[in-house]
Amino acid sequence: MPDSKNLSDISIENQKIKSNKELNLLESLVPVIILMGLLAYNIFFVEDQEWFGAYTNQYILLIGGLVATIVGFFNKVAINTMIAEVWENWKSVFVPIMILFLVGALAGTWLVSGIIPAMVYYGLQVLSPEIFLPASVIIAAIISIATGSSWTTSATVGIALVGIGSALGIPTGMIAGAVISGAYFGDKMSPLSDTTNLAPAMAGTDLFTHIKYMAFTTVPTVIITLIVFAILSSTIDTTGSADISNLLKSIKNTFQITPWLFVVPGVVIAMILMKTKPLIALVTGVVLAGIFAFIFQENVLATLSDSNTQAVINAVLSDTTVETDNEKLSELFSSGGMNGMIWTILLIVCAMVFGGIMDAIGALAKITKSLLAVASSVFGLFASTVLSCLGLNAIASDQYLAIVIPGKMFKKAYEDKGLAPENLSRTLEDSGTVTSVLIPWNTCGAYQSSVLGVSVADYFVYAIFNYLSPFTTLLFAALNFKIRQLVKK
Repeated sequence: MPDSKNLSDISIENQKIKSNKELNLLESLVPVIILMGLLAYNIFFVEDQEWFGAYTNQYILLIGGLVATIVGFFNKVAINTMIAEVWENWKSVFVPIMILFLVGALAGTWLVSGIIPAMVYYGLQVLSPEIFLPASVIIAAIISIATGSSWTTSATVGIALVGIGSALGIPTGMIAGAVISGAYFGDKMSPLSDTTNLAPAMAGTDLFTHIKYMAFTTVPTVIITLIVFAILSSTIDTTGSADISNLLKSIKNTFQITPWLFVVPGVVIAMILMKTKPLIALVTGVVLAGIFAFIFQENVLATLSDSNTQAVINAVLSDTTVETDNEKLSELFSSGGMNGMIWTILLIVCAMVFGGIMDAIGALAKITKSLLAVASSVFGLFASTVLSCLGLNAIASDQYLAIVIPGKMFKKAYEDKGLAPENLSRTLEDSGTVTSVLIPWNTCGAYQSSVLGVSVADYFVYAIFNYLSPFTTLLFAALNFKIRQLVKK
């Protein structure tokens, strides 16, 4: 595994794919069918999607895990084996869980220190509604290429762009879709990205060959994405300049706005670019924001608590709302702190239970091998790889497994077809990396939804780059365009 320092870093060192000769395909699919059925029922037939209360999705994932356990029990898999695999999965997401807590703290302190309001204040004056969505794609892409992390992008400029766009009257689903599209384009094309290093390592090619070859599908996809967002920007009905003037006045009346506030996000981004560990970078961002709150926002802190120190601590830990004379801004200037991340963290923990048990009983390997078995043609091989990555993002709830397992399973098949390994590495990224954010219970989908404050259902249709990428790679395969053959030495 590459020595990556990204916010989305999850250790998969010594990842092993478990097989089970006792298990057949139908048995492997039983937990998946039940899981998808329960989730679909909750989405389409249950009011407010709270079948079992606020944590319905978490319960459904645990039920899926229980069904997988029963299937494993009847196929001679020891309970200790399943527990051990779940434990390994939990260990793998320990750092992301800590990051989620710190992102919650960061959002709270960046609010009360005036950093997020300052981003919104200056952004409203620079980003006009007519270019906002394509500009968001480009800004997110630049930050993501520089940092190598879509998670970093969302936690910094993503939050600000959602705030600015909301103030302009642009639907948050559109904004989040633009941010995510740009962030994942940058993540894919950055040599600093963990997944961009992981995919060629699994396929057997080198990093820069992978990036150059991936550009053939990725660049056209992001161009189409920009065109679509440019059209959307020209058609949406925004609040207009008069309302923006009122918003600027409300922000200025509530917070002390100064360019000095940008020192904090500047330091955080600089630390990440210098490959500082993300936990250290985020803690630094929280501490500096707390200090800046004492320096610049005494009046704001006074409205939140009798003690300025307690106001900052509350912003770190729990719900905080800064009231303004504008109702829209009062809704925008709120944060759940660390407490706001609990739902997402529990979703990830439960997803790791389901994915771990499915791996332990050999179901993941069985499903992937079955897809490989029907790949008789070159296009069939590409299609099987794409379906395998999509399925594992949904079943294993983790983009790393969606790259590792198909990468190991399909590597020899690509060689046997005379295809260069960069074909496999590109397909893994086009279908494994970018689609993870489209699954609500996947670690990436849960993270992005929580950080940006927009549900996956709301941004799904606007995450154009993410769902278009698998179709682009399949189109290239169907046309036999830029499908590099293996050069025999």
